[in-house]
Amino acid sequence: MSTTTETIPSAAMSVAGVQPRDWTCPFCSLLCDGLALAPGPVLQLRGGDCARARAGLAAFDHPAAAASCVDGVPRGLDAALDAAAARLAAARLPLFGGLATDVQGMRALYRLANVRGAILDHAHGEAMMPALRMLQDRGQMFTTLAEIRNRADLIVCVGTDARSSHPEFFRRCAPAAGREAGGRVVFLGAGGGMPGAAEIPWASAVDALCAEGDIFDTVATLAALVDGRRLAAVPAALAELADAMRAARYCVLVWEPARLAQHGALVGEALLRVLMNLNRKTRAGAFTLGGNDGAQTANAAMSWLSGLPLRSRVGPQGVDHDPLQYATARLLDERAVDLLLWVASFTPDLPPPPAALPRIVLGHPALAAGCAQPGTVFIPVATPGINADGHLLRADSVVSLPLHGVRDDGLATVAEVAQALVARLASGAAAKEGAR
Repeated sequence: MSTTTETIPSAAMSVAGVQPRDWTCPFCSLLCDGLALAPGPVLQLRGGDCARARAGLAAFDHPAAAASCVDGVPRGLDAALDAAAARLAAARLPLFGGLATDVQGMRALYRLANVRGAILDHAHGEAMMPALRMLQDRGQMFTTLAEIRNRADLIVCVGTDARSSHPEFFRRCAPAAGREAGGRVVFLGAGGGMPGAAEIPWASAVDALCAEGDIFDTVATLAALVDGRRLAAVPAALAELADAMRAARYCVLVWEPARLAQHGALVGEALLRVLMNLNRKTRAGAFTLGGNDGAQTANAAMSWLSGLPLRSRVGPQGVDHDPLQYATARLLDERAVDLLLWVASFTPDLPPPPAALPRIVLGHPALAAGCAQPGTVFIPVATPGINADGHLLRADSVVSLPLHGVRDDGLATVAEVAQALVARLASGAAAKEGAR
């Protein structure tokens, strides 16, 4: 083993321990702020009652021992870094998956990918692709949370209840201070579990419309109605909705690609046609729900640094983007890669996929037990907003919010681990380790 010793600084806080302070939640892409955490060994949420935030915090009630592990054997951090660097050096085509990290973590992983010619894909890559393909093929007409609060008088949720993955969405849509309360919310083809009027108290009306068969057919029919075309045997409720959308001062279409089938990109394009027609005479925009576990951040950082989105390979001939070929599930099923580096720093609910190949896992400490097996190097990492500072991009892609750690668990950040691996690969320490 290499005798080179490198100490990675822990994500130190300005004040030791948990302090009562303002807090921005990192557990979904809405990045709700205006919250607070009460002091004590158990992190208690104040200022909100989000089920997702409470579940995320519960994973830190009993901090796991910050022990790295190599092939099922507990090892020190330096030894784990040496082993990880050796396996990266030996890999011919690694896959960097998961990518649940913040801006700095993703920037450092991209630099590491450049060193090893890796493919990069997020754990939620399959859900992200419909919106990405729509953007690439047709463009976009998105709105923001601020625009919804300040202007929207009609919100149409297409194929989603909008709260299962983002529990605070409707609270974040409440009319801004000084604006008259009101506005109608319509759920189109959302299925069961939709919030009622009592759960959206600021809305003047909350209605539910069933999809007429396939959701794409329903949206296509709605697009034709908004365009003013005459159709035979159109459901009265759908025709009324089209009229209401044309009459609205600011209509917002909310969709969630993860809840759509394989033709999600086609649904997105149909919604874009609706928006284009509406914007000829009034104002309208789309809000895409997604991007949890740092997906929005990872894709944005990849685009900033390389000019191309995720599901790209950083290879000897430059960056190559292929949203189908470079999907994580496909690459693993076809054994097209020979190493998986998996990053999951926010929750223990994103374990690495089982794979018969070497794995390096930079994860939440609670993932340690499941990663203590031959062929796997596990390094526990800090979580932005809990035991590290960081930045995440919000769901509407218009603002990057700072996250401040509330305690120091002695864990390195993803960025620090990736930087240490780059340094080892550059120094040749990995080659020495691999020769032993």
